[in-house]
Amino acid sequence: MSLATPDIRVQKLQSSLQAKAKTEPTYRFYSLWDKICRPDVMEEAYQKCRENDGAPGVDGITFEQIEAEGQQQWLESVRQELKDGTYRPKPLLRVWIPKSNGGRRPLGIPCIHDRVVMMAAVLVIGPIFDADLLDNQYGFRPKLDAKMAVRRVFWHIKDRRRSEVVDADLRDYLDVASYYTFSFF
Repeated sequence: MSLATPDIRVQKLQSSLQAKAKTEPTYRFYSLWDKICRPDVMEEAYQKCRENDGAPGVDGITFEQIEAEGQQQWLESVRQELKDGTYRPKPLLRVWIPKSNGGRRPLGIPCIHDRVVMMAAVLVIGPIFDADLLDNQYGFRPKLDAKMAVRRVFWHIKDRRRSEVVDADLRDYLDVASYYTFSFF
């Protein structure tokens, strides 16, 4: 009988996946689906989504409703959909967020069901991709944030006497990129 909690088991899984990715950079992870569908990974994904809270998606289902009806049964049904290959993501709920210039920015809100599946995938593949990133890449990485990147720039300016800084504004980059269709052969 294991007394390890889901988060400890998931951390152990992540550590072993990242260690494999770091020690064998050419190794290909062909089958990760079984890891995404693990009960401990699904439980941890749900807990992380719960911590983030957020509005319900198009189905209107809230965390409170899931917990009132039985969180474990709900998670098991999501797991079963993934294992059976019957999982289909629901459409995003489109809301418009006001911008400082008076315009509006679209925001798509996924259902909790889809957020949990996405988080489970991130928990499994995140450590593998993280192994390939350079130490000075701060975006979208666990335990790294924009403030750390700014501190690093400050250190380069102050201690390393760097005198040139490139500031790139990527505002609306994805809006422009979304107009193009990409095909891969």
